[in-house]
Amino acid sequence: MQVGKTPIKEWAKDDRPREKLLSKGPGSLSDSELLAILIRGGTADRNAIELARDVLTLGRNDLQRLGDLSVKELMKVKGIGQAKAITIAAAMELGKRQQATILEKPRLKDGRDAAAWLRVMLKNQRREVFAALYLNSAGKILHFGIVSQGGLTGTVADPRIIFRKALEEDATSIILCHNHPSGNLHPSRADEEFTRKIKEGAGHLDLRLLDHIIVSEEGYYSFADKGLL
Repeated sequence: MQVGKTPIKEWAKDDRPREKLLSKGPGSLSDSELLAILIRGGTADRNAIELARDVLTLGRNDLQRLGDLSVKELMKVKGIGQAKAITIAAAMELGKRQQATILEKPRLKDGRDAAAWLRVMLKNQRREVFAALYLNSAGKILHFGIVSQGGLTGTVADPRIIFRKALEEDATSIILCHNHPSGNLHPSRADEEFTRKIKEGAGHLDLRLLDHIIVSEEGYYSFADKGLL
């Protein structure tokens, strides 16, 4: 049978988007699978996954671009009527508003606050990335940026890039962060060694390393909370 003509209800249970979300969580689904849940039903010759892929293609496989499309533009995809287009547009707008709320947050009060903020910022990353958060003496966010991107199992960050940006932003403290797409929250030996290196270097530059936070769909791990700084 052709995939596009096979109704999702006839797929193996573990492959169906709704069942997969329930058993493994939303983070386990691809963009097309999440869109398929919004689209709900397919057409006579294309199931919801195929329609979702067409919608993503319209947005050039970029969720930011997709979020900028109007209902009429979404309806250019064959099989996407007004009701489906409205649902997609509403979902994308909610995502924008959530992101805007996070980005507007001026200060981080504690480690839990920082972890929640960072989980949102890195939630769409499918590969491991290393990021740094730069703050002033009042805890206000001056800058957030991804320092390096790696594969599915790891990435390597350059301390010089981290410290250079801290000096450019006139930051007084840094929070390191990286994600674990696998869901495992335990730091590796390399994570621990890198953290020690950054802490030592920060001290020479009159900077304070506040934390190194590992995030995943399962939660977060804080070096500071574990007394490792």
